[in-house]
Amino acid sequence: MKAVGLYKYLPIEAEESFLDLTLDKPKASGHDLLVKIQAISVNPVDTKLRAPKDTVEETPRILGWDAVGIVTEIGDAVELFQVGDAVYYAGDVTRQGSYAEFQLIDEHLVGPKPANLSIEEAAAMPLTLITAWEALFDRIRIIPDADAGKSLLIINGSGGVGSIATQIAAWAGLEVIATASRDETVAWSKQQGATHVINHREALLPQLKALGFDGVDYILCLHNTDAYWDAMQEIILPQGHICSIVELQKPVSMSLIKDKSVTVSYEFMFTRSKYNTPDKVRQHDILTKAAELFEAGFLKSTLNQALTPINATTIKEAHRILESGKSIGKLVVKGFDEDVKKEN
Repeated sequence: MKAVGLYKYLPIEAEESFLDLTLDKPKASGHDLLVKIQAISVNPVDTKLRAPKDTVEETPRILGWDAVGIVTEIGDAVELFQVGDAVYYAGDVTRQGSYAEFQLIDEHLVGPKPANLSIEEAAAMPLTLITAWEALFDRIRIIPDADAGKSLLIINGSGGVGSIATQIAAWAGLEVIATASRDETVAWSKQQGATHVINHREALLPQLKALGFDGVDYILCLHNTDAYWDAMQEIILPQGHICSIVELQKPVSMSLIKDKSVTVSYEFMFTRSKYNTPDKVRQHDILTKAAELFEAGFLKSTLNQALTPINATTIKEAHRILESGKSIGKLVVKGFDEDVKKEN
């Protein structure tokens, strides 16, 4: 099978940062599905794991943690899917990724592709969708409808996670305040369903007060936790909840967090697969429920740019775009050369 991989971890402009490879096609066993990849999404985690370091791999490493494809083979223990099913998923950082014609993936991490979405639109969604869903409902423990009317501040509302988190929170009945700093990102956040948009390059509390908020019930931090830590302590209401997907880089004061009895948690989408938790099928359930919400029109894809085909040159370009720090929504790469030629 064709694949795009690496042996060395290099700057993206380096000739060998990604290579076009031919590898043996894997075989499904146990709970694994063998999926023929149709489209993938490139995420910040891809660029972080490719970031320059001294490690040299003896066998090629395949990155990629978002995919849409067709099940071509199933292991002997598979119960949730059949050959021929169209699926979408975010994968598992402990295994080879989706920059390949075929990929093995545990069925418990996979959902049925939303029928109303194109393969590009569906490929954009799994990683950010699961991250947002787990953050809101598994970490903060928001209860849809029951918590309707409560306020949620999303820091970096126009990114991949922020875009779908805005939609999910709005569906759950929350009043969403997103942050954005450019005209195009403000407009994008409003399109995703944000009730209000404030500028994360300016002091947050005065902007919230101008909107009539003395604080917020929940905060989802999707960018530079260190930079916003003091502001979040100030903004969060007593007994509120802060969830971040970005690790702190230095010690911080938690005095005000303690004084307000605030809960702080982290969300890492790969926890369940990396540690093989007993509840990892939760990701299948999330993707399945989300597919229903896409098909019912409650959610929409956050796809904003699509490249083709899947090869080293295109993957390098996708990484360059993400590393610019100016991407909005999601970036997808579609099809291997033969698949693209058949469509045309």
